[in-house]
Amino acid sequence: MPTEIRVPELGESVVDAMVGTWLKKEGESVSAGETLVELETDKVNVEIAAEEAGVLQQIHKSEGDTVEVGEVIASIEAGAAAAAPAADSESQKAATAPSEEPVAQAATPAETGAAAGEEQAEPVGGGRRATPAVRRLAEEHSIDLSRIPVHGDGDRVTREDVLSFVQQQSQPQAAPAPTNGTSGESAPAAAPASAAGGDAAPFSLLSETRREERVRMSRRRQTIARRLVEAQQNAAMLTTFNEVDMTAIMDLRKRRRDAFKERHGVSLGFMSFFTKASIGALKSFPEVNAEIQGDEIVYKNYYDIGVAVGVDDGLVVPVVRDADRKSFAQIEQDIIDLATRARDNKLKIDELAGGTFTITNGGIFGSLLSTPILNPPQVAILGMHKIQERPMVVDGEIAVRPMMYLALSYDHRIVDGREAVQFLVRIKDLLEDPESMLIEG
Repeated sequence: MPTEIRVPELGESVVDAMVGTWLKKEGESVSAGETLVELETDKVNVEIAAEEAGVLQQIHKSEGDTVEVGEVIASIEAGAAAAAPAADSESQKAATAPSEEPVAQAATPAETGAAAGEEQAEPVGGGRRATPAVRRLAEEHSIDLSRIPVHGDGDRVTREDVLSFVQQQSQPQAAPAPTNGTSGESAPAAAPASAAGGDAAPFSLLSETRREERVRMSRRRQTIARRLVEAQQNAAMLTTFNEVDMTAIMDLRKRRRDAFKERHGVSLGFMSFFTKASIGALKSFPEVNAEIQGDEIVYKNYYDIGVAVGVDDGLVVPVVRDADRKSFAQIEQDIIDLATRARDNKLKIDELAGGTFTITNGGIFGSLLSTPILNPPQVAILGMHKIQERPMVVDGEIAVRPMMYLALSYDHRIVDGREAVQFLVRIKDLLEDPESMLIEG
């Protein structure tokens, strides 16, 4: 009896997912523990593995389908072996048969992804390799990856290879140039004329030279898009700005860098300072660490700080739990661990849930100033930016200082402008006097 593959529990508040990429095809052998498919949820991607060895008998849900927890998405014939040798044998019989009628059991080169006489091809065909994203791109253009020339080293088909092949296939074939009489000389080509008689090319000709690519949005990208629009529609969002002199922090990091790393095994970065400064300000202005539930305000007496991390298909916000109880070293270790696993798509659902306040650092991408969007149901988010040396007036004299613009976006329904401005000033004061964070805890 076939073994059913079902959608597992995906975490708290996650009830459905989208089928991302099938890594196995119907009829292929699978090993116990081998990944069959990747599901995309709102927050993380989940790999579904085979519980026992056998053959993937049937795929019930296609890529792009929405599936719910507990739903059957495939079935495996346990202990069975793939029928590839039989298929190859039938293919050889079909090749030598006198009849031109196709043999039902025979696999064509396009189906197997290999030329006649070759052994069973790898999943992308022709002995080539390709990432799931490249495979999806090829499927969207109905292209057999085994036909695509590989321009780089090795046997890996890249996105550029696929797009180059698509462009070549869509180029109109040039017709032979007409000759002028019997002399063999080509007659001059007639220039295309527009309907108005001018020299602008007609739209039909322009459309042949323009290229578009249509790619399905990932589940995460869809969720990000929806939540960003909801945040702007459901909150009275405003942003206030300030700037901070980073001299004291940079001097402290320079003095303590080597000793800190030798003792704790991690570098002393900027994020731990901003996390500690944010917690200090949140304690002074508790409404910024609250949320609205109906007609009630829920004040939170704990400090779970979300740290925005850019990944391939968007932005995720893993959470540093109880950050107020952690040292600078523990915060740095947590942030490094969460960011690394976020980029490797290995975060757990509960590591992305909750959070009372978020910090996002556009400065690592070169942003000088921005207005971050709220991360509901939180009511505030702090935006860091690029550190840039600027002339500043210090004690009546002009001095060059490393400056950073800060931005605080907040929900005006619960946070008034006065509190928002004072909150950001409090962060500025703590950052410009980092020793005070150690004294005040």
